[in-house]
Amino acid sequence: MPESRFGRRGRAGGLAAARVSLALSLSALVSLALVLGACSPSVPTVTEVAPPPVATSPVVLLDLEDHIEATGELEARFHTIVAAEVSGHVTTILVDEGAPVEAQTAVLEIDPCQRELEVERALAGVAQAEASLNKERRQATRVRELDRSSVASKARLDEAELALRVAESNLAAQRAQLGLARQALEKATVRAPFAGVLGERKVNLGEFVQPGKPLAEFVSLDPIEVVFHLSEVDSGRVLTGQRVEVRVAPHPGEAFEATVSVIYPTIDPQTRTLRVKATLANPDGRLRPGLFARADLGVALRKGVTMVPEEAVLQRTDGAVIFLLRGEGRVERRVVELGVFREGLVEVKGESKGVMGGLQADDVVVTRGHADLIDGAVVRLEAQPAGASAPVACGSDGTQGGSDETAPCDREADRVAGGWVRQP
Repeated sequence: MPESRFGRRGRAGGLAAARVSLALSLSALVSLALVLGACSPSVPTVTEVAPPPVATSPVVLLDLEDHIEATGELEARFHTIVAAEVSGHVTTILVDEGAPVEAQTAVLEIDPCQRELEVERALAGVAQAEASLNKERRQATRVRELDRSSVASKARLDEAELALRVAESNLAAQRAQLGLARQALEKATVRAPFAGVLGERKVNLGEFVQPGKPLAEFVSLDPIEVVFHLSEVDSGRVLTGQRVEVRVAPHPGEAFEATVSVIYPTIDPQTRTLRVKATLANPDGRLRPGLFARADLGVALRKGVTMVPEEAVLQRTDGAVIFLLRGEGRVERRVVELGVFREGLVEVKGESKGVMGGLQADDVVVTRGHADLIDGAVVRLEAQPAGASAPVACGSDGTQGGSDETAPCDREADRVAGGWVRQP
């Protein structure tokens, strides 16, 4: 039976639906593949990091002349404020303020007439005690004779002996009282304790004073002392008896010669300095206590001092740090102790905090590019500019080292792009 028009249309619709379903399935598979591909981990690409570039400089050996200088203050060798030792009115002023005085010069008096009367009273007391003692001695002698004759009783003899001892004690007390009165009379006259100048007088004529009241200030000006402090580095370079040149602002261009007299035994833990005293003559009194002073202890020559450029030193929490260039382009981190600074160079001392920081003559230090380095890091050297000539180190005599020429050496010209070179 021939197929109807409606049957053919049904089969065509089913085929079209099947094709659409297949296309959707393929699209879903492709989308899933893309999602899975996006979620899968990627393989990292390994890139090699080049070592950081650095500039280096050899260690420099120099002969240094160290001027040991310090600042300080002039002080009086003796500076005393005398106080009253007796009470009374100030009756006499014998020396004016600012006047020179010799030792034991009378300066003022505190009611000496009263003290003289007290001495006379004490003398009378001593005389009375002596008379009483003589009486008791005679009485004791008679009682002893009667006792030997068995006339006086034992009790009477004991009474006579006791009265004699009381009289002797009374005489000793009166003599002590006389001594105190004489001492008070002597202290009523205030005298200069040493040769110097009378400073500020703290009482006026007629003023009543009690023991302990400040009376006058005395200052010794000849000799005078200069007190200064040396840094911990220079503390071992000063000796007792060493000559010191002292300069003060009121006398510019003039140096006063002093001699080290006292070196304190300990370093001040707060300032890390050593206190030193030097004594200098001041016969004309031109130098006065309180003046600011500059002390020069002279020159100390040190040969072969290890120096490195200042830029080679980094300040870290554990101290001053430098990096040394070692084999295979690696660096060594080292903690060092610094010394003096000279013309862009700094001294590297032997040891700091138990870590050996001493450098060898052939060591090379990193001067640039070392801010982020660590111990053992690999570095590469920067190339010097084309045409740069090797620098020549300056010798201690001011000429170019390692050469037969005697041309003067320019220390500033020693610093070049590649750093410094070691003195031959």
